This record gives sequence, C-alpha cells and structure tokens, in this order.
Amino acid sequence: MGQIDGEYLAKLEDVLRIYTHPNQSKRARICFDERPCQLLDDVVAPIAVKPGKAAKEDNEYVRQGTSVVLLAYDLDKGIRYTQTREQRTKADYAQFMQYIIATYYADVDYIDLIQDNLNTHKYGSFYEHLPLAQARLLSGKLVFHFTPKHGSWLNMAEIEFSALARQCLNRRIGSLEELTRQVELWTDERNKRAVRVHWSFTVATAEDKLNRWYEQVNPVNKSN
Repeated sequence: MGQIDGEYLAKLEDVLRIYTHPNQSKRARICFDERPCQLLDDVVAPIAVKPGKAAKEDNEYVRQGTSVVLLAYDLDKGIRYTQTREQRTKADYAQFMQYIIATYYADVDYIDLIQDNLNTHKYGSFYEHLPLAQARLLSGKLVFHFTPKHGSWLNMAEIEFSALARQCLNRRIGSLEELTRQVELWTDERNKRAVRVHWSFTVATAEDKLNRWYEQVNPVNKSN
C-alpha cells in the first residue's frame, strides 16, 4: 500500500458511491481494466490428457512475445466484454471503448466508467485516435471515475481478471489467435451462466474498517 492521503480517500469513496447507486434508466455502470499476457509455446508437444489424469507438459518453453486482454464489466447486467490485442496503447483503448459503446450502449445517455489512472485512460485518447464525431460522443457519454493509486482492489474488473487467470490463463498459450479463442470461450461461458460480482464494501464499511486511514489523513477524524 502506498501513501494514504486525502486524494486516495476521495477516489475510494467516489468509486464506492458509484457501486451503491441504484440502477438508473439510460445510465450504465462499467468497470474497465487491462491485463498483459505473456505468450508461451511448448518446445515439446504435451502428452495427451487421459480421463482422470493430470495434464503433463515439458518444463521447456519458448517465449512468443506479449499481448493484452481488455475487459469491461457491466455491473448492472452482469455482462463482461473482452478483446485481445498486441499492446495497450491510447489507440487500443479508444478503439475498444468505441466498439463497446457503439455496439451495446448506443441508447444510453451516460456511462460511469471505473478504471485506473493509466496515462492512456484519458478523453484525449479519443480525439487522437478516433474521428471527431466519435471522440465527442465518447467524451460526452463517459464519466470517468479513477481508482486511487495502489487501489486496484476497488475495481470489479480485477475480480473478473482473477477468475480469467484461474480458469483460462493458467496454461501455456503460444499465439494471439489462440489467446483470443480461449478468452472468447471463457467470456461466452461466463456470460451464459450470468455470473455476477456481489460487492458489499461501502463508504460506511470503509469508514469503519479503515478508520486509521482517515485518522492518518486528518487527526480530527480520530475516534473517541
């Protein structure tokens, strides 16, 4: 955990308030994050798995570069959207957001977007990499809410990535094409089962459980 200051607590409470707001017509709530992935291929073909037996693979592998998974989780619908890309640049971020919103949220007026404060996660990315009309639309529709530094635990997308890591990425995947296929299968299966993130940590919980943080920022908050 880094330095706890007033800015950290302000961002923490802002995200928690978004989570506790009731669902509003024409307004969506989405958590977004990215995960870099290393592509690893087998040098020796793994032995075919027999029923009831654990998979066996050789210790030797070859690196095939890196890639990234982009994930958006709609906490009202319990739906996640994913894409795999070679890198995570401003262009990748802008194109992913444009696709998601144009495809699934064209009739929504506003979207509260929870994300970390990466230098690509800016309105400027839209203007630098999308046609002007699309950039204006995204900038007017998306309301950014940033998690504090070292506060990724506040992002529901991190919970989705934890499940993705355990259920899909815990094996060697040697190409972007295979990574794309595996991630799409995982996404479709999880959406069909309507798996939801059940969040219970609120502003009131934070004030109770993290009281020493509030005291550290301002001694006037010290409990009697």
